[in-house]
Order: sequence, then structure tokens, then C-alpha cells
Amino acid sequence: MSDAESAAAIERLKSICMALPEATEDYAGVGNPAFKVREKIFAMQHPAQRLGHENRPSLWIKAPRGFQEMIVANDPEHFFVPPYVGQHGWVGIFLDVEPDWTLVTDLIEDSYRMTAPKRLQAQIQPRGGNRSE
Repeated sequence: MSDAESAAAIERLKSICMALPEATEDYAGVGNPAFKVREKIFAMQHPAQRLGHENRPSLWIKAPRGFQEMIVANDPEHFFVPPYVGQHGWVGIFLDVEPDWTLVTDLIEDSYRMTAPKRLQAQIQPRGGNRSE
């Protein structure tokens, strides 16, 4: 993936995160974009040098218990266990390979739901238009 494609991927994930109710972007504390709801982080974007993976920019998100092991084992080209927060179940998504944007959107929304108050969670449209949460 070229630098332009990688930059486009970062802009796309930013638009996904910022479309969620009351989502904010913050650089304080982590030095890289952190996406928050009510001052709680639900996603973090990291450049390669912070990961120890050369030329591998990524997004880190919260995930339900047990999901991290499954997705990393099944698709290590796109997913990894991030340092520091990986021990708490967070999942890393590499941004330098073309991701499945539907899956990435779903994973960001899941991370948001794990972080946001119920009132804000209820404002997200159910996936598929008719699924109840």
C-alpha cells in the first residue's frame, strides 16, 4: 500500500470514528489520535514506530473477551495483539494492507459500544438496518 493509500485509510477510519455519537479526537496523553466518547478511549491510531513493526501503521480497538485470540489467529495479515493494551483484550488492525471496511466499521462500533453510555449506544443504527441490540 502506498503512502497515499495509507493516508486515505487513516482518513477513512477517522471518519468512521467521528461519525459515532459524541465521539471526539484527542492527541493529549498518547501523542497520536485517540478517539474518545465521554473522555474514554474506544480507538487509537498508531504510526509504525510506536509498534515496533516497520512501516505498519495501525488502529487499536477494544474487543469482547476471547475475540482477540480468534481474529489474530485467523487473520494475522490484518490483525495483531497490540503492546500495552493487548493484555486487556484490545485488537490491532494493520492499516497498510487493504482492510475489509465493513468489518473494520463493525469492530469500531463494537469498541464504541463497550465504552459509551447506553443512551449513546442506542443512537447507533443497528447493523443491517433491522437487527436489534
